[in-house]
Amino acid sequence: MMLKFPVKASQITNLTDARYFAARAVEWIGFNLDPGTENAVSPQEVSAIKEWVEGPSIVAEFGLQSSDEIKSIVDYLAVDAVQISMFSDTKAIRESLSIPIFKEVVIEEASLQGLAAMLQEQATMVDYFIIDLAKNNIELNQLSKTAIDLLQALCADYQVLINFNASAETIKLFLEQVKPYGLVLLGGEEEKVGYKSFDELDEILDLLEVE
Repeated sequence: MMLKFPVKASQITNLTDARYFAARAVEWIGFNLDPGTENAVSPQEVSAIKEWVEGPSIVAEFGLQSSDEIKSIVDYLAVDAVQISMFSDTKAIRESLSIPIFKEVVIEEASLQGLAAMLQEQATMVDYFIIDLAKNNIELNQLSKTAIDLLQALCADYQVLINFNASAETIKLFLEQVKPYGLVLLGGEEEKVGYKSFDELDEILDLLEVE
């Protein structure tokens, strides 16, 4: 099984999600290690889950932790990559780590104002950018043609993954039009231990499968 676009599964909190995404051939599985935030897990929980998952690269996702704290957790877990927030000290983190860095950029308004300048400034220190439209509920139909053209240009220049909420068909059309490097999909809580419905994710990933 192969996907047309690399997919990063983010905020994984349980083995059920981790195994599902691994079976669907995603490129990366990410765990939120920012204490006190939604869907956060401990390094010990990540260690336990990753022992049972084969295939995807493991990403440790951080908030505003210091570079020393990040390095300590990275060394403990032996992860393959890290994700840092848009307000993190990218330079200090880059200097302390030799593994790939994802930089999250949360979009605040549909105009995407300032996005190009931010990516250009950070590009030498970051391997992948995650442009997040979901956290502020920015819908694709709110983006003007100018904003779509800007995203398309940035995706041509940088390795950009997009996180947004939309139907499977809309996601497919957007990916074909904008041509980002990849897509971010989110994990979630189990309905009960060992069980949850993956109907929505199945619909998206089925459309992304190489025929």
